[in-house]
Amino acid sequence: MCSETGSRYTGMLLLALATAAIIANLLLYFPNGQVLEPSYITDFVWFFHGFLGAGLLVLVPALMLLRGGGEDCCADRCGMLFPVLLAIQGTVGAVYCVVISSLGLLRGPFCDTGSGNYTYPFRNDSLEDNYLFNQPTWTTCQEPEHIVLWNVVLFSILLGIGMVEAMLCLSQVISGLCDIYCGTCIRKGQVSASRTWEFSSHFPPDLFHTISLLPSPHIPRGSFHPAVMQDAPYSSLSPQCPGHNRLSING
Repeated sequence: MCSETGSRYTGMLLLALATAAIIANLLLYFPNGQVLEPSYITDFVWFFHGFLGAGLLVLVPALMLLRGGGEDCCADRCGMLFPVLLAIQGTVGAVYCVVISSLGLLRGPFCDTGSGNYTYPFRNDSLEDNYLFNQPTWTTCQEPEHIVLWNVVLFSILLGIGMVEAMLCLSQVISGLCDIYCGTCIRKGQVSASRTWEFSSHFPPDLFHTISLLPSPHIPRGSFHPAVMQDAPYSSLSPQCPGHNRLSING
């Protein structure tokens, strides 16, 4: 999650998907472009799964990722926990959109079958005889015109958006938890300040100065200067994660 480039790309994708979800949810309120009374609109539209679930709840982590995954997220583990919580929020919103969109597809639209009364003509269908797999039955709904096709397309779009958002947010959750557990954070090839401090805290302040004064046939004098140690890659000093850091000197 602390990888700046990957976070920005994920944030841009989530932002586009959240915007598309809000637009798709808005179109569900105007079947076939018509303005209807609120009582004539399909009930699952009022769950705001596109506005709230795949929209607002995903927009917040998307904007956070666009900022680079939180530039200070690697300062400590508490700071790295906040992006994970936002990613969990986005995952919950996306899953909510997937559930409501699936139910909206299976239950069918609210329409006039020709009798002048609005009803749900497909609510009693079994899964095998569902209207989704029997397109000729779509003509059962007379008003609004093409209401079945309108609902099927938009609910399917929201279902797909929710699934993609859920996978992206879940990947951010897993990545963030790995960063917290292992304490790793890569940004432009640098090791986080928290891990550098954690390594140096295991040794007395004058250790490196003492070592630099010791002659060795294999190690040139001064090669263990603190400045040299600071530039050394952290993976070569601590190959195991998690665990205590150990310094091994040969010679």
